[in-house]
Amino acid sequence: MNNLNQQEFSDYTVLDSHQASGTGVIAKKFMASVFMWMFVALGVSTLMAVLYATTPALTQELYQVNEKGRLSPSMLMWVVTFAPFAFLLIMQFGMARLSSGTLTLLFIAFAAVLGISLSSVLLVYTSGSVIGCFGAASAMFGVMAFMGYTTDKDLTSFGRLLTMALIGVIVASLINMFIHSNAMGYIISIVGVAVFTGLTAYDTQKLKRIGAGLEFEGTSATDTRKLALMGALSLYLDFLNLFLLLLNLFGNRKD
Repeated sequence: MNNLNQQEFSDYTVLDSHQASGTGVIAKKFMASVFMWMFVALGVSTLMAVLYATTPALTQELYQVNEKGRLSPSMLMWVVTFAPFAFLLIMQFGMARLSSGTLTLLFIAFAAVLGISLSSVLLVYTSGSVIGCFGAASAMFGVMAFMGYTTDKDLTSFGRLLTMALIGVIVASLINMFIHSNAMGYIISIVGVAVFTGLTAYDTQKLKRIGAGLEFEGTSATDTRKLALMGALSLYLDFLNLFLLLLNLFGNRKD
């Protein structure tokens, strides 16, 4: 298949577990590309978060000191907070029509803008908490990604359950934005950690099968790169949400 004119990333051919077990060179290169782009996104986000959190002039563009002496978000901060959602929609629904170069630029821009919004994490939580939770999230992500890549068990039905659970977490989070329940927020975080831990394994297995399918379909290099970028985006979001939920559970806030 030489183009994606009628297909989105989520609809691309996924081989079953028996077919995927024969993953060859092309599939392994595909997975290597997925993880490379994921690490690029994490690097860009980390760089932007540190830059905006440690440079006073940039921090002042995002926050203003209110009458109580606390930081309040500026208009720019609200823009960078919601801008990543726009990037996600454009990439998801415009994947088939966008060139691989344009999709790459959007991917990098998404990581950069999200990194700017994440500068608030470095301002609110202690550096020890951030580093500790990042390390824990990395370990959990690595273990589950390895399990998803190596297991012979079909995780498709498991993935459907996790998707439903994720919808429940999102709905509960929206409700808690209005009732501000600490107990509910704690429960949401615990369930969320479990959901994104499982999704890491499921998404990794799905990407492995997509990579195996590329060998059978003769997909072009351009479309393969698009798929790798969208796969990296999926795993990036799994990791990021896992990190933020762990930070919400165990992070220590600055005085």
